[in-house]
Amino acid sequence: MKKKHVIVGMSGGVDSSVAAYLLKQQGYNVTGLFMKNWEDDDTDEYCSSRQDFLDAVSVADILDIPIEAVNFSAAYKDRVFSGFLREYQAGRTPNPDVLCNAEIKFKAFLDHACTLGADHIATGHYAQVREFDGAFQLLKGEDGAKDQSYFLYRLNQQQLSNTLFPIGHLYKRDVRKIASDLKLPNAAKKDSTGICFIGERPFREFLSRYLPHEPGEIQTPEGKVVGEHLGLMYYTIGQRQGLGIGGTRDGSDQPWFVCNKKMTDNVLVVVQGHDHPSLLQPSLSAGDLTWVSGERPHCNWVYAAKIRYRQKDAPCTIGGFNREQCQVDFAQDQWAVTPGQSVVIYESNVCLGGGIIVA
Repeated sequence: MKKKHVIVGMSGGVDSSVAAYLLKQQGYNVTGLFMKNWEDDDTDEYCSSRQDFLDAVSVADILDIPIEAVNFSAAYKDRVFSGFLREYQAGRTPNPDVLCNAEIKFKAFLDHACTLGADHIATGHYAQVREFDGAFQLLKGEDGAKDQSYFLYRLNQQQLSNTLFPIGHLYKRDVRKIASDLKLPNAAKKDSTGICFIGERPFREFLSRYLPHEPGEIQTPEGKVVGEHLGLMYYTIGQRQGLGIGGTRDGSDQPWFVCNKKMTDNVLVVVQGHDHPSLLQPSLSAGDLTWVSGERPHCNWVYAAKIRYRQKDAPCTIGGFNREQCQVDFAQDQWAVTPGQSVVIYESNVCLGGGIIVA
């Protein structure tokens, strides 16, 4: 019987490397694919893509599997980065990893793999796929500290049916041990963090190259001016660092937090204290909804939601569906609900889908 052909997205990191190894051990015909998604200002100072590619090639050599590189930078710029800039310009805080997964890793990559005759694609994400009752479910990764289903909630049935997550049942420590036992050169390689196309470069410096910025007033909710911001696009709801208004105001020594952006007035609104009422919301509205099964959840059932990646599950109900939006009501007020970020809905360990926070 002919072995099934799996193309693994190999980033040069330890997770995708171990994923490729496990698939080969399971008898698949494995090919590695390195995706280059960014070219602007691609220098060794801030971008590690050259070293990542060398690491991926070294691992492929040890595993004795073929590997190729493909350049998706044009598609990335069109499908991901342009939307990233539009969101920031509108005063929202987008999550490009969510879009990258939906548009590049599980669309452009999947389409490319199909042209090469692959039966499946695979990645090193900490998530799982299960076929249940005639449909495919997206499950949390076994390692709760590394679960990445939050970034994958926009995947649909067709994408999940063609995808394998070989390390989803493992803990990170087990993945590193496998890599160490195999003497892979990236066994101890540090996990990548932050936005992939920005790397370690200063965020404000990067964003100012693409968007005009207009300084303005920093005010309290009462309208008292307490400082000047550099441009609303540089700030996000709940931000504490980098406000430039240290010290006390009105006799309080509590830190300042961003609670709102008034786009029409170019005003950044701040409050003092982590638990200020202006930073807490009992509900939110979400748009651009996508559901893994293709069907929206039941109204008024109790689910769990995350409004940011490393947040604990927050009990909620969903309702108010109208056209492209819904309302999510929480059992407890949520801190720093941020327009542009994703709210992702779960039923136990099953990721149902979600949407983009509107307000």
